[in-house]
Amino acid sequence: MTAAKRAQFHPVQGHVHPDFLEVEQSLRHLVDNYPGGAAACVYHRGECVADLWGGLANREGAPWQRDTLATSFSTTKGVAATLLHIMADRGLIDYDQRVAHYWSTFAQGGKEDITVRQVLAHQSGLYHIRRMIDRADRMLDWDYMVRAIERSVPAHPPGTRTGYHGLTFGYLVGEIIQRVTGENFSDLVQSEIAQPLALDGLYIGAPDAALPRSARLIYPEGPHRLVRKQWGMAARRWTSGVNLALRSVGVESDIGSAFDALAPAGIADFAFDSEAAMRSAIPAANGLFTARSLAKMYALLGNGGELGGVRLLSPRTVSAASTVQPPTGRHAVIPFDMRWRLGYHGILTTRGIPRRGFGHFGFGGSGAWTDPSQQLAVALTVNSGGGGPFGDARIARISGAALKCARQRVL
Repeated sequence: MTAAKRAQFHPVQGHVHPDFLEVEQSLRHLVDNYPGGAAACVYHRGECVADLWGGLANREGAPWQRDTLATSFSTTKGVAATLLHIMADRGLIDYDQRVAHYWSTFAQGGKEDITVRQVLAHQSGLYHIRRMIDRADRMLDWDYMVRAIERSVPAHPPGTRTGYHGLTFGYLVGEIIQRVTGENFSDLVQSEIAQPLALDGLYIGAPDAALPRSARLIYPEGPHRLVRKQWGMAARRWTSGVNLALRSVGVESDIGSAFDALAPAGIADFAFDSEAAMRSAIPAANGLFTARSLAKMYALLGNGGELGGVRLLSPRTVSAASTVQPPTGRHAVIPFDMRWRLGYHGILTTRGIPRRGFGHFGFGGSGAWTDPSQQLAVALTVNSGGGGPFGDARIARISGAALKCARQRVL
């Protein structure tokens, strides 16, 4: 289907405040120029100023609906981190306590002194999933993944390097939460975040009733080939070329570790949008979200932990969670500084870098974030595209449009 026909039969729907029309224009451009569909939502000063969607939810041509859910890859990490911060706010978790204090069987193989803060800041050295499991579909088995992490030895001494925990982050954070609460991680996402905020779609491990609402991934090359080309094989290509380029300008980085972190055996044949995967909890990679739900959660974070009379976190905990963590040593997996907070990273847009902005973007183009200084929260969900571990130009464009509009808005 051509871009013109897609725009004609699947227009962008929803509502937008006149001050944020550029967000709508950006989403129209996205829907017109990519296969599949998308949704974008923006909150400003506690108000939902843009709630938009359009395009196709699957290859059969079903239109994207108001309540369509999308697999959002690493955007999921921000939701998992938020749940942990809720537990920390209640005094159940101390960021500087050893993980083994809460999870006793974690204390083996040189992991005895790893702290919760090191896990959240990607400094525990436990990103090397390719060496932990023999095939990617092991990620569907929570207990197997927990045991695999327990048996693992860190790839480097904890706290000496910052290495993006692309697929292991969620099991580490999720199991800490389960140990301190005695409750199921997926259930807690609902009871502690989705239900209090009356969200229409925020799942990490979706119930059967939500599956008919889910979009299917659409890629021009087919999902397996794309993952093989842009996820797994990218790590191998980076190993020689980018390392040489970085060393030529005096930057030391071992991005060959990207292959260990992002490409467990069989990842090219792992369908993240299969029903089995959507039912399972992979809290680093398989959240099923609406943009509306993500934006509202981040609007709460950007407003000191409260929105519309609902408080999930204290301002003090939000401040601690969103404070940049000093990088340690040279970088692994990702060869540059992501300005990591506790489970969130810094934000890059086409309109600059909001210095106080924090959130998480994902492979495939999704993302969500907030800038407390602008009282702004932005979210994008999509079902087509590739890019790197942190999305592509689409989330940067939507974010840039929202940031420009917020800065220009008259009080």
